[in-house]
Amino acid sequence: MEHEDFADEIRDLNLSFLVLAQRMVQRDPVAAAVKLGLEAETVRWIAALSPAKLVRMASLQIGLPQFRFDAEVLERMAGEKARDELTANLHAAILAHGNPRKKTKQAGGHHEES
Repeated sequence: MEHEDFADEIRDLNLSFLVLAQRMVQRDPVAAAVKLGLEAETVRWIAALSPAKLVRMASLQIGLPQFRFDAEVLERMAGEKARDELTANLHAAILAHGNPRKKTKQAGGHHEES
């Protein structure tokens, strides 16, 4: 059996995510920060990315988008609960918790949203 590494699919996913995030950030930075769970510094950084840097980042062999919620919340999202009620509860939880992506230290003192 051949081992499939999904490199092309990961690159495509990353590029789609980065282009969407940049468009959202350029159109409405505050709404993008809330919807994507980003800090203000990251919002400014994404807005300024050149097309070449978007492509370079997309080519990393690590998926950039991540699930924002734990398994229990994701299971409820996929379940039978009314969409409006779930959306209201999630929105309230995000606002109450102030849940931006956590920083992780990278070599060279840079950080990446995780």
